[in-house]
Amino acid sequence: MSMFLPALLGGLLIGVAAVGLLLLLGRIAGISGIVWGAFTGGAEAKWRWLFVAGLLVGAAGYHLLSGAPYPEPSALPLWQALLAGFVVGVGVKLGSGCTSGHGVCGLARLSLRSLVATLTFMAAGIATVFVLRHLL
Repeated sequence: MSMFLPALLGGLLIGVAAVGLLLLLGRIAGISGIVWGAFTGGAEAKWRWLFVAGLLVGAAGYHLLSGAPYPEPSALPLWQALLAGFVVGVGVKLGSGCTSGHGVCGLARLSLRSLVATLTFMAAGIATVFVLRHLL
C-alpha cells in the first residue's frame, strides 16, 4: 500500500490545485495553456509563472523530503526528444488542450469534447507503446 501513497497524494494535490485555480481565478489548469500564457500573457503572466514554479519546486521538494531517487536521464537522442516534443505540441494545438486540461479539468466538468480528446490520446498512447514494444 505504501507504494501507492505518493501517487494518491499527488492525484489529490492535482485535484486541489485544479479546483483552486478554477475557484480563485476562473481558469482551467491545463499545463500547455498555462505555459503558453506565461510567455505571451502580459499582465496574466505572473500567476502562470508562479504555477509553473510550483510544479518544479513541488517535484524537487518531494524528492528532497522523501529521499525518493531522481529519475535516470533518458538515453533518447536529443533530436528524438525534440521531435517528440514538437509532435506533442502539434497534438495539443489540434486538440485544443493537453492531457491535464482535458483529462483532469475537462472530464470533471463533464465536457464531451474532453472525453473524446482523452479517449483519443489514451488510445494513441496505447497504440504507440504496443508498436514500439511489440512490433519494432
